[in-house]
Amino acid sequence: MSRRGYVTLPIILVLATVAFLYYATVFVVIDEWLGLWTAAGLGNAAVFTFFTLMAVANYLIAVFGDPGRVPPSFMPDVEDADNPIHEIKRKGGDLRYCQKCSHYKPPRTHHCRVCKRCILRMDHHCVWINNCVGHENYKVFIIFVLYGVIACIYSMVLLVGNFTRDPQKDQVQSSDSNKITYLIAGIILCPLTLALSILLVWHIYLILQNKTTIEYHEGVRAMWIAEKVGNMYRHPYNVGVYENLVSVLGPNIFCWFCPVSNYKGSGLRFRTAFENLPISTTLP
Repeated sequence: MSRRGYVTLPIILVLATVAFLYYATVFVVIDEWLGLWTAAGLGNAAVFTFFTLMAVANYLIAVFGDPGRVPPSFMPDVEDADNPIHEIKRKGGDLRYCQKCSHYKPPRTHHCRVCKRCILRMDHHCVWINNCVGHENYKVFIIFVLYGVIACIYSMVLLVGNFTRDPQKDQVQSSDSNKITYLIAGIILCPLTLALSILLVWHIYLILQNKTTIEYHEGVRAMWIAEKVGNMYRHPYNVGVYENLVSVLGPNIFCWFCPVSNYKGSGLRFRTAFENLPISTTLP
């Protein structure tokens, strides 16, 4: 059973990996190649430290933050003219109701079998944060992945740059321990950068479509069913590229890459393609 806020082995592994790569990049690669206390060394160390700290800060918020809880008093109002869509069960046509939590499900809400409760705008359950990725922590999760990719690429560039230097100009050769550090860092960085990059590209695609991972897979099935009967399926929450970005990252572009998300609303209703008012001015 997963309990949010508990530090698990995958979380320890992530933090240990970050700590090792930070040590290898700053105190081995930069120090040996540029000199840690030179202007170039300090500059590169400061930039890499910024990206690393931003990644870690967003990661910890994603780990310990609540992904979004359905209020006990929530009841869908089918007569609400401002809410043009109510999600229903695939069979029977009734409003979606969670038998395990004993309450109705707001739009885009799903029950997590690991967390054992319903999550607002649930994307997926992530073992690496021992938490669900949902309405409340989706942005910080994505920003963590973004800064993680940037930090990994930065570290790889420094690592490759150190390998391509002219060894005849170096008065101090690498020690055996440093060579081992380079080797381990390279072995970690290559698959980690690839995995995080794929994850980032995938979620950028989802954000531009205003979909969650669950909604993507549900949409594939819905599209197949619609085409089978000669209809056209349209994702109801896709309100245009910019508004889709705003719905996740916020209306202030200068805060898009900061762990600030007080704009996001209740998570109980979302603007849809059937409404004319822009998301940036009408979030609940």
